[in-house]
Amino acid sequence: MSSELHVDVSQGVAVLTLNRPAQQNAFTPTMAAELGAALRRCDSEDAIRAVIVTGTPPAFCAGADLSNRVGEVSATIDPPPWRVRKPVIAAVNGHAVGIGLALALQCDLRYMARDAVYGLNQVRRGVLADGYAHWTLPRLVGMANAADIMLTGRTFDGDEAKAMGLANSSLPAGEVLPTALAVAHDIANGSAPLPVALSKRLLWEGLGMSPAVVGKLETDLNQHATESIDGGEAMAAFRDRRQPSWSGSVSTEWPAWDSAERERPILD
Repeated sequence: MSSELHVDVSQGVAVLTLNRPAQQNAFTPTMAAELGAALRRCDSEDAIRAVIVTGTPPAFCAGADLSNRVGEVSATIDPPPWRVRKPVIAAVNGHAVGIGLALALQCDLRYMARDAVYGLNQVRRGVLADGYAHWTLPRLVGMANAADIMLTGRTFDGDEAKAMGLANSSLPAGEVLPTALAVAHDIANGSAPLPVALSKRLLWEGLGMSPAVVGKLETDLNQHATESIDGGEAMAAFRDRRQPSWSGSVSTEWPAWDSAERERPILD
């Protein structure tokens, strides 16, 4: 990894830190490529149970770096955080504008600095917001709020982000990363990895399905989970009246499903 992205893995949690503080972590093609590579690693390594994306203070990501037009700068990461099978938490510890906010929207949870500036201001620059923002934002805040944010290009703070449902919490900047770490470690230590991964995928894809299809998937996925390594451990822990010790593998126990039986496939 280059100095544009720092990767730290400890106790089941990977922290991916955008690291161009002098440029407020403005996004570059190099940063996008290396973030994608880090997310692929997080998806494939069973030892990683949860992921945090954050920025070196004072910003999270102030948007695309337009100072040197070398290559297209986009928040369309490969893979996007919502496709990673582990929970991805955005610790938005400073300003997140344009691509910066679009990246946070792709994560599963968002803890955001109260006094930072947020916005999708691309329409004020003669272009449209990208990085899946037209798909993620309405899901999080509803069509009216999404239209307000995207059509005006206005900015807002962490408290308004929380009020709209965009942020899980609005916090002082110095508390954002510690809070995200506490949540990540709680997931890594307390939740069975395979059901978490399956639930995440179904949460993202389920709104595009009928209730009947979602209900069938819940039944099928629960059956698969109960037959997994951690399914047996859950029953043993309940029988022995102890806390379970999870050892399941998302990479090797990920199910294969016949897409013809669903309205559209959600699982690889």
